[in-house]
Amino acid sequence: MNTSDPQPTMDRRSFLRTSAVLTTGLAALAASLKPLLEIKDLPTMEQFLQKYYKELTPAEMAKVLNRIADEVEKEYGLRPHVRDLKPMDGVEYVYCLNLTRCIGCRKCVHACVAENNQSRNPEIQYIRVLRLPHGSLDIEKAEHNYHPESVPEKGFFYMPVQCQQCKNPPCVKVCPVHATWQEKDGITVIDYDWCIGCRYCEAACPYWARRFNFTKPGIPKERLNPEMSYLGNRPRRQGVMEKCHFCIQRTRAGRYPACLEVCPAGARKFGNILDPNSEVSYILKNKRVFIQLKEEMGTSPRFFYYFDV
Repeated sequence: MNTSDPQPTMDRRSFLRTSAVLTTGLAALAASLKPLLEIKDLPTMEQFLQKYYKELTPAEMAKVLNRIADEVEKEYGLRPHVRDLKPMDGVEYVYCLNLTRCIGCRKCVHACVAENNQSRNPEIQYIRVLRLPHGSLDIEKAEHNYHPESVPEKGFFYMPVQCQQCKNPPCVKVCPVHATWQEKDGITVIDYDWCIGCRYCEAACPYWARRFNFTKPGIPKERLNPEMSYLGNRPRRQGVMEKCHFCIQRTRAGRYPACLEVCPAGARKFGNILDPNSEVSYILKNKRVFIQLKEEMGTSPRFFYYFDV
């Protein structure tokens, strides 16, 4: 006796019902993939199959850097100097900003854009300078699209806001592919080759610090900064997140961030908090440190605001 289960049969009605479900599912899949397929700036197969950053050997990283240099040269006609700069031992970076001195000129904003190869069309800015009336700290109602004939303006003070390089960064916790992480020198970085553009980090950040490339970034060839870092200012493609990284291509090479160097009022200070003789250590010990932005969120920013007095 044949004890095997009988083969299932399908009548015409079942066939049509199954076909309709399959067709609907395929149509939904095609609709969901359409925005992705319209992106012209998709990663290459070499980028897609690249190992995770922390797993790359020095030889593999050298190949990656050469591939990036080739891509940049093809796109911009200029051979860049691309490095993978590692954090230094005994260094933890912090930023101190003097609210007494900031005049709201926004030169820091534009120096950052130029240094870090940010898109100019549309323009992506990592720094927002907030204008607030004296006596107010309601940053939710602060104005950053102010256009006076001259600055500073009477009755207002200015608060630049950028990535706070938190000790407890919520953006890192929500990334499903570990494309963003915190390094031992305190800088939270992004691997643009691993970012999938889900924007969870943008939603998690309480400081409006992350930017998403909705379109292919527009960088004029004549304005490209050829001094690049893998985790820093190398050109990013459409569909990934980016943010301030303390000018990693400069600071890990012993220089100051571009925003600090351009500040005409000397309002910005940057350095190693683990060095007791550093300027930032002196400021945090002796100045009137006013706030860590939204410190009630438990993020423990490495970005401090203070007054002269």
